[in-house]
Amino acid sequence: MGSQEVTSWQGRNVTVAGLGVSGVSAARALAGLGASVTVVDGGSSESHRERAASLEGEGIPVRLGDAATLPDGTDLVVTSPGWKPDSPLFAAAAAAGVDVVGDVEIAWRLRGPDAAPWLGITGTNGKTTTTQMLASILTAAGLRTAAVGNIGTPIVDVVLEGDDAYDVLAVELSSYQLHWAPSLRAHSATVLNLAPDHLDWHGSMEAYVADKGRIYEGNQVACVYNVDATDKPSTEDLVREADVEEGCRAIGFTLNAPAPSQLGVVDGILVDRAFVPDRQKQAQELAEISDVKPPAPHNIANALAAAALARAYGVPATAVRDGLRAFRPDAHRIEHVADVAEVAYVDDSKATNTHAAEASLAAYESIVWIAGGLAKGATFDELVTKSAKRLRGVVLIGADRALIREALARHAPEVPVVDLDRTDTGAMSEAVRQAARLAEPGDTVLMAPACASMDMFTNYNKRGDAFADAVRELGASA
Repeated sequence: MGSQEVTSWQGRNVTVAGLGVSGVSAARALAGLGASVTVVDGGSSESHRERAASLEGEGIPVRLGDAATLPDGTDLVVTSPGWKPDSPLFAAAAAAGVDVVGDVEIAWRLRGPDAAPWLGITGTNGKTTTTQMLASILTAAGLRTAAVGNIGTPIVDVVLEGDDAYDVLAVELSSYQLHWAPSLRAHSATVLNLAPDHLDWHGSMEAYVADKGRIYEGNQVACVYNVDATDKPSTEDLVREADVEEGCRAIGFTLNAPAPSQLGVVDGILVDRAFVPDRQKQAQELAEISDVKPPAPHNIANALAAAALARAYGVPATAVRDGLRAFRPDAHRIEHVADVAEVAYVDDSKATNTHAAEASLAAYESIVWIAGGLAKGATFDELVTKSAKRLRGVVLIGADRALIREALARHAPEVPVVDLDRTDTGAMSEAVRQAARLAEPGDTVLMAPACASMDMFTNYNKRGDAFADAVRELGASA
């Protein structure tokens, strides 16, 4: 990193909003570069006080319990991703003429002139899996890389390792992060899909889509879009609207046979008709569907998007195959837990919205579905309509289960439904027992809740763990 970037922070009065992982990372980084940093957070729990004490021990003042007042003299606010745009602190900043940016924007500004380029990934679902697939492919190509951004090590910390630490970065970006990163310009990027999510944060679907589309701004080599998307606006529409570098190409991915400038699937083979010498007549074999784990349709789409970004960076076809073979998905993402009495039990607790649940349900033929939780403003009619023919039965849990029950009554009245009116620690065990009662040999009991978990569990990981424990308990008693 050059001296210009370091000295530009000397004497800046920066307020960091939020004591989470990204906020603490940004506070330490900017203080280390000479800025005068104050951290504010509305919380006052024991964990808040512990993190505050740690920062204050490093000379960084922290103000707990007041997230609305802008500290005197602030000339820049750096926000954690979860803070809503209408937060009182940001209103105060706007009134004072002070810019608000996120940690991703700070990381982008801290990059030196020879820093590793960014390959960006966003979308309603599949971001983390695609980012990890991409990192695996890049690693297989012998490149120094890391999966960063919305996952893994805070991106500010990665950038501060220096220009020569990495060849290229696989960067997962949430709509929150993109909202606060106006300067970001990726080498290549993808929007995997678009579906209603986080509308309470963004205020409207239009605002949510606009923030996702920011990832294409200034792309240099490739804007990768989803050919099969039926929602409007589509990811291809966002590519058309983006202001990109001269020569940047639109590259599609599809589960069908690809047209020129697309990646797709032919006879069980992932193929590339975009990064080959003669796109009209040639296709490059990349990998087999069996190389993708799990080989569910939406996960094959993730693999194609990752392959497209890797190929845009110049990665050879063999590295795509080797990287996909080496990749192992995180827990709670269509994870097969066990077979009990010839019924498969699958944990997709990560399916926290309707779009993710729809993709998960599409991967199986005959399903007993465990669903419910916090709906976050979602509706379920379209999900139930599309999935009804696959449902043998449904077990509902969680605070907003009535919304799903009502959609089932409207669009799948013949499907038996068990409505569990309990939120205690034994609720998941009861849900699994009821699902087992409804299931027949050859069925899949699929927990794809289509809802957030915080009504009953700390997070989706804890919900998935409870499901797996309940399945093991069921197997032990069988």
